[in-house]
Order: sequence, then structure tokens, then C-alpha cells
Amino acid sequence: MNATPMHFVPSRDFKARARAALDDPKLRSSFRGAMDFLQTKRRAQFPDDDELQHLPDLLVQLEENLTARGVHVHWAETAAEANEIIHGIVQTHDAKRVIKGKSMASEEIELNHYLEARGIDCIESDMGEYIVQLAHEKPSHIVMPAIHKTKADIAGLFEQHIPDTRYTEDVDELIQTGRRALRRAFVDADIGLSGVNFAAADTGTLWLVENEGNGRLSTTVPDVHIAIMGMEKVVEKLSHIVPLSSLLTRSATGQAITTYFNLITGPRREGERDGPREMHVVLLDNGRTQAYADEQLRATLQCIRCGACMNHCPVYTRIGGHAYGTTYPGPIGKIISPHLLGLEETADLPTASSLCGACGEVCPVRIPIPELLVRLRTEANRDPHEVVAHPLRGQGAKFSREEQFVWRFWSGAFAHPRAYKVLRWAATRLRAFAPKHQMGWTRHREPLKPAARSLHDLMRERGQPE
Repeated sequence: MNATPMHFVPSRDFKARARAALDDPKLRSSFRGAMDFLQTKRRAQFPDDDELQHLPDLLVQLEENLTARGVHVHWAETAAEANEIIHGIVQTHDAKRVIKGKSMASEEIELNHYLEARGIDCIESDMGEYIVQLAHEKPSHIVMPAIHKTKADIAGLFEQHIPDTRYTEDVDELIQTGRRALRRAFVDADIGLSGVNFAAADTGTLWLVENEGNGRLSTTVPDVHIAIMGMEKVVEKLSHIVPLSSLLTRSATGQAITTYFNLITGPRREGERDGPREMHVVLLDNGRTQAYADEQLRATLQCIRCGACMNHCPVYTRIGGHAYGTTYPGPIGKIISPHLLGLEETADLPTASSLCGACGEVCPVRIPIPELLVRLRTEANRDPHEVVAHPLRGQGAKFSREEQFVWRFWSGAFAHPRAYKVLRWAATRLRAFAPKHQMGWTRHREPLKPAARSLHDLMRERGQPE
């Protein structure tokens, strides 16, 4: 039996057929509706189990379990409110000295400056944070705060600020000098303060990740422990934190596991010999509810603060962290700072990106950072009077009617084939007027390293046709 011959449509006619399809509004509408339907059905079969979807309920559950274990829970809508709450606790205990474990949330609200202005000594116990505190600087990296300092810089700081310390550039001696200076501070502190990497709603457990042991000392030696955490740090179950911690350490410092995992579930109980006698948790909003309200921008709150995005960002690696002028530098800072500070103060940050996609590629929790950067650029340039579902604070901070006109021109040119052809024809003849260098990006970037051996070379070596 002869098989029925198959007839293929010549591929060379693709452009004509594609043009005909694009000119058929009924066909386009039908396909769009069908594709939307299929995407929705697929999402229903693979539901998003992201715990951010249930964040309000998880926060209530966390509060209930913390309270049941003797922890005082405080809610702070703003940075100022968080500072006032912590200062109130300090005043209640007539405390004069606070020792701090590493906490980006406390950096975010500038707690050190707030307490120091009110006569309270607040000492950073993380070595990197201690170094930048002595230098009166902000951290330049969220994992390695003093990465911008050389050993000579640190030697000079220790010689100047630590009594009876000689100048030395021996790294081991510098570390031991810092540790000796801090050991006494743990004993003398009235209150210990820490951040929170994760919090389990089902058990009321705070999970702290560290490498130096200062976090454990800060949370166990003083009689009072205050933990400050961004409200997005809560997860549903304690067991869910294990894989997150593995992602955090591998992405942050390249370690399979970090030195210390501290699990804290309430203050000292009867019969226990150490730990704080009183414990407080401050749940910080400070713009997070703004990000949460928008389904796309909500992904910002997935960040586990590993710093991988900034380690791979070509902009951050050229200018460092201090150039951003915010607590969180690099790609994560570009997408979270607009919520914390408003677009009026941060409108330029989302534009400090080549949109190369490296940050999104290395993010262990798959935050679509490039997409969020584009969205924030749009919000910064949006008409401030335009009504939107979830307006951002500072919407339209960079709005320009001239720029709006230019974009409308380009939109029109690209939407109509004839106009696009004319524009393309003109552009090719006017390219002599284009700049030879596109600002600092083409002048200062390093070329890609050539591959050791290309596929072309491999095929030639094997004698295979290319």
C-alpha cells in the first residue's frame, strides 16, 4: 500500500503568511483568548505555593506562637516607629549599652544613630559591621560589610580607636584584636539586639545564620534580647527553613553550610542556665506592604539577603556599594529601596543597570530582578496624576512630557511597517552622528574571556563536518 503523500507548505512563504495572520484581527483575538485560557489552566495545575501569598495569616500565626512562648511582639509600620519601640524597651530597663549582632533591618532604620543621639552606646559585634562602625560608614555589601576596606585601612582604624593597639597589617592579629575588644562588650551590655534570617510561624522559632558566633553571644549573654525582622521573613513551617538556609549559605559565601545556625524559641525557661530573661520581636513594615500589594512587585519580598545578585552585577562590581547611598546596594537595593524610601529618593537606582540579566540568573529564589527594574523605571516615568491600581510612593518622580513625546513617536514608528522602514532608512544614513562610546559602559567594561576551545574547534579536531 502506498502511503498518502504529505504536503508541506514552503517555508520561504513564511513572511507572507505571517503578515496575513497579523492583518487578521479575528485570528489574533481568538489565539490570544485561547492562550490566556491554557496558561490559566496550567497555573491551576501547578499552584504557586509561595508563602508570600499567605503572609498576613502567617504573621498572625507567628505572633500567636511567639506570645505563647513568652515573647513580646511589636508591630512597626515605619522606621521611626521601630526606633521608638526599641528605645522604649531600652528606657524601661534603664539600659546604657546595647550589643548588636548583624542586622540589615537595624541598618535600614539607622538604629545606631538613633540610640547614640539619645545617649545609648550601640556596638556592632559582627567584625565587618564593627569595622565600618569605627569608620562611621554604611556597609558596602549586605553579607561582607567591610569588603571595600584593605588590611591597611583596618590596621589604621584599630590603632586609632582601640586603646593600646599597635599598627599591624597581620590579618590574624587584626582579627584577634577586634575579638578582644568585643568580648568585654558582650558581658557589659544591658541588651542584646539581633536580626532574623527566617521565622517559623508554626513554632514561633527565630532562625539566625552566622559565621562568627557574635549572634549567639548577642542573643544569650544579655538579660534582654530584641530581635528586629522584616515582616517578609516569616515562613509557614520550621522544616521549610532548612532548604532556604542551604540556598543562603551557598549563594552568599560559597559554603555548603555556615558555622552557626541559631534557633531561638522564647526567653530563658525555668531550669535553663543561659539565655535572655526577656525577649522582644519587632515586626518591621517600612514600605513592605506597598510591595506586597502589587502582584508583580511582591516578588521583591522573596529576597533572602544572600548578596549573589550584587556579586555578579557589572554595575555594582565597578562602583561598589556606597555609590548607591542606600542600605541595600546592588540589584536588590534597586528594587527594594524604592519601597522603603519612595521613588522621589531612588528614581535613579533602577536605571543603574545594563539589564544583562546576571542578577536574575544567579538569584537562588528566582526573583525576576530585570523585569522589576523595568517596572520601576516605568513607575518613575509615569504621569504622577495617572490613576493606577497600586500607586507607588513617588510615582512619576522622573516624569517628563518631552520624554513622553519621544516614546510615543517611537511607539508609533514601530507599530506601522511603512513608518519603521522609513525610520530605518534614515537611521542608517545618519549613523555618522551617533556617539562612538555609549557613556561609561563601553569604555570601562572588561571584554569577555575567550572560551578555551570553541565548538568549531572541537568539530575540526574530530574531523566532523561543520
